[in-house]
Amino acid sequence: MFFASDNWSGAHPKIAESLTRFASGYAAAYGTSDHDKLIEAKFNDMFEREVAVFFVATGTAANSLALASVAKAGGVTFCHYDAHVNSDEGGAPEFLTGATRLFPVEGDNGKIDPEALDIAVSRFDVPSVHHGRPMAITVTQATEAGTVYSLDELDAIAAIAKTKNLPLHMDGARFANALVALKASPAEMTWKRGVDILSFGGTKNGCWCAEAIIFFKPEMAEEMPYIRKRSAQLFSKTRFISAQLEAYLENDLWLELASHSNAMADRLRAGLTAKNTTRLAWETTANEVFAVADKDAVARARAKGAMVYDWLPPRDMPHLLGANETLLRLVTSFATTKEEVDQFIEVV
Repeated sequence: MFFASDNWSGAHPKIAESLTRFASGYAAAYGTSDHDKLIEAKFNDMFEREVAVFFVATGTAANSLALASVAKAGGVTFCHYDAHVNSDEGGAPEFLTGATRLFPVEGDNGKIDPEALDIAVSRFDVPSVHHGRPMAITVTQATEAGTVYSLDELDAIAAIAKTKNLPLHMDGARFANALVALKASPAEMTWKRGVDILSFGGTKNGCWCAEAIIFFKPEMAEEMPYIRKRSAQLFSKTRFISAQLEAYLENDLWLELASHSNAMADRLRAGLTAKNTTRLAWETTANEVFAVADKDAVARARAKGAMVYDWLPPRDMPHLLGANETLLRLVTSFATTKEEVDQFIEVV
């Protein structure tokens, strides 16, 4: 019963097979092979426009280098308090952008509140060398709270970015999960909403190690080849990233895997709601479930093999937990089975 993280899951068999197929023979290095270019072109088709694509190894690298591409001295990036860049990347965004800083913004359910964002950005309307200057806005889709920005919510944030002349970045570590939850197209959830740069995640959804930085305006990517090289993210054998992405994108496998993951989360949500030892902490729509649970019940579940993480309550829910309760984060993946979900519901 593995619900600690979707990073705990392995690689989908079709992706593993693709890696094996490309393990023999020769291919040009450093992203210059015909196969690398073919996969980059697939992203043009997916997003219905010409894009610039840069493969990297991790989501942290994708986010940090995406922001580095728009960095400037004294730069400030606006994000949600619980955004991965702010709470789980160990200072990498600040380090790799040359000591720029993050400005966390409030918002319920893991989403930036547009009104709070407008106030935060407007603090810098009067230029001051002492205070720094706005550099970018970044949203996480799906959020760290398991929720998903609606298209209208993305429009509201993009409108502020446009008014303030700031690039809008999307952390898409769970991009596929958000996409199938919204029933939108990749284009509809990104550049058609005003997103300029996307961190496209595959690792959490069945890849071994495959992330990409995507620029919806290729002219914005002029510095990225040098930034990626300087940051030690230019793989010599990039064919092994493109091999994963070939299988991932072929016949919409990536959407199939995310749909399964979200369905398992739905099954988990329904089962936990019916228990008297657990309750949902808030509504989620992607593949993360947050539940308040009796500590004794959790201890029994762990004794029977359940792998789950305790989680800190959000800043806006200080009174969420009772005396003998804990908050759990449970994450489903492409590898989660109905039997695992049902077993966990039975023992918790």
